[in-house]
Amino acid sequence: MSKAQEFSKETFQSGVLESSKPVLVDFYADWCGPCRVQGPIVDELAGEYEGRAEIGKVDVDAQPELAGRYHVHSIPTLLVFKDGEVVDKIVGAQSRETLTATLDAQFAA
Repeated sequence: MSKAQEFSKETFQSGVLESSKPVLVDFYADWCGPCRVQGPIVDELAGEYEGRAEIGKVDVDAQPELAGRYHVHSIPTLLVFKDGEVVDKIVGAQSRETLTATLDAQFAA
């Protein structure tokens, strides 16, 4: 099973902002209960969308600069990037169906 990649301030530019594919980024923390529920769903999507979209995570405790840059005040927060811009934002744990619909919308746009 594929796992979502871990983005840091060093890899965010190339892995997210310069990606030619849509990118789903899960801002989370290890101590966050809803984040622990969301994590396995995000990892599943990484395998399902391999080659079509990038799926990754940002640990807000390890990467507070990124959380601040994107105004992440609650976790989990999931941001969808396309062409280097945030095109969708979802706050709170979400179902697999919601995340799939959100990503699929980027292919139609």
